[in-house]
Amino acid sequence: MSETARLRLRVMRTDELTADAIATVRRLLVDAFGTDPDEAFTDDDWSHAEGGRHFVLDVDSELRSHAAVVERELHVGGRPIRTGYVEAVATAPGHEGHGYGSQVMAAVNAHIRATYELGALGTGRHHFYERLGWERWRGHAFVRGADGPERTPDDEGYILILRTPATPSIELDDDISCDRRPGDAW
Repeated sequence: MSETARLRLRVMRTDELTADAIATVRRLLVDAFGTDPDEAFTDDDWSHAEGGRHFVLDVDSELRSHAAVVERELHVGGRPIRTGYVEAVATAPGHEGHGYGSQVMAAVNAHIRATYELGALGTGRHHFYERLGWERWRGHAFVRGADGPERTPDDEGYILILRTPATPSIELDDDISCDRRPGDAW
């Protein structure tokens, strides 16, 4: 990044994004997640990012990084907790390592701490988030559906949380659950 680059962080609700902005963000996400079927960014992944706040970092008017925060109700130890759930985090390929993702996540963290009882996300990139204050969940993971809770062992070890000033007393070894939704539960 040159010393004269202009950075602009925008925070918008989904309904404030123009069709062009949505197309640009989605293109970044598809490019960043790649074509591996297990990692590719899908329509379900985009639907998970809708309805919340989008954090968009532009450098010299070009999109470099994005994250979204949506409200979800997680249950920890059976207790409902109003959670800011992080979705669709990516930096444009070829622009990683310049701190763009960290800047976006700093704003995301501030928003979650000011707005929610807890932050949560699902990822295999633990180091990036842990250095920003996120903690790895150690307990069992479940999805809540019409037939009751169903354990999701493949998600265990990949859920991270961010404590906020409003976080109730929780233990990282407790059971955690989320609502059922299309695509990935976590």
